[in-house]
Amino acid sequence: MEKRKRRWGDRRDGTLLRNLDSLHFITGIIYPNRCDNEAYISETIDLTNINAYLKKKNETADFHYTLFQVIVAAIAKTITLRPKMNRFVANRNFYQRNGVSLSFVVKKQFSDHGAEALAVLHVKDGDTIEAVHDYIEEQVTFCRSEKVDSSTGAMDMLNSLPRFISKSAVRLLCWLDRHGWVPPSMIATDPYYTSCVVSNLGSIGLKSGYHHLTNWGTCSIFCIIGEKKRAPFFQDDGTAEMRETVELGLTIDERLADGYYYSKSVRLLKKLLECPELLERPMTEEVDY
Repeated sequence: MEKRKRRWGDRRDGTLLRNLDSLHFITGIIYPNRCDNEAYISETIDLTNINAYLKKKNETADFHYTLFQVIVAAIAKTITLRPKMNRFVANRNFYQRNGVSLSFVVKKQFSDHGAEALAVLHVKDGDTIEAVHDYIEEQVTFCRSEKVDSSTGAMDMLNSLPRFISKSAVRLLCWLDRHGWVPPSMIATDPYYTSCVVSNLGSIGLKSGYHHLTNWGTCSIFCIIGEKKRAPFFQDDGTAEMRETVELGLTIDERLADGYYYSKSVRLLKKLLECPELLERPMTEEVDY
């Protein structure tokens, strides 16, 4: 990605959109809070092709390819090819994010008291599912070690201060957040400063569902992955076939684009999941859908 020249009004993490149509310009002013502008979309994904793809890939892979990796790669490619999905509203202004990034939580240990760590994937234009696979393997290994990511470390520091000091510090951080001035070291692995947060609830036996956005940070998309289940698929002749499926719950900031743009973006995501071989092509390579 080419290095941009920063102009007055731009943020460290985004370029100010200066040529918005009047509707979107006004929307950012009269509806300033991300949590007040959520739209929820639920999609059921047929896993037939993904299962076959994973079986083939894992015949020679040392670290297994997983459904989670396929979904992360598909979301990353969708956001790359649909740039309005990579916008955010902050301090009543619209910005185009500088780069595509996805975040997720890694459970250090599957127990009631198991700690969590934060991981962020920064997507490059030439990345494929192989790059996503390698990065997630690296991050899972890191997060399940005794090391602490920078964002968790910053929260631990605030939590150790006297309560009145920590509350004042958080209020200051919220003011800095609105202007894009939070120190980079504090938000390096903050999931709410990425293009999309991906939460794999299926890995802990939960169904997909709605998850709110937050006014903190810049994240405009949240994706919940539910547990796998079998569901009927009806043929043209009325007969039904049981197939393994997974449900995705997508919460999006409706201020960023119109319904048609979102609908077409979801159609692209489903195309990539139905034809996972497309994820072996660079993120920026266009797809017919």
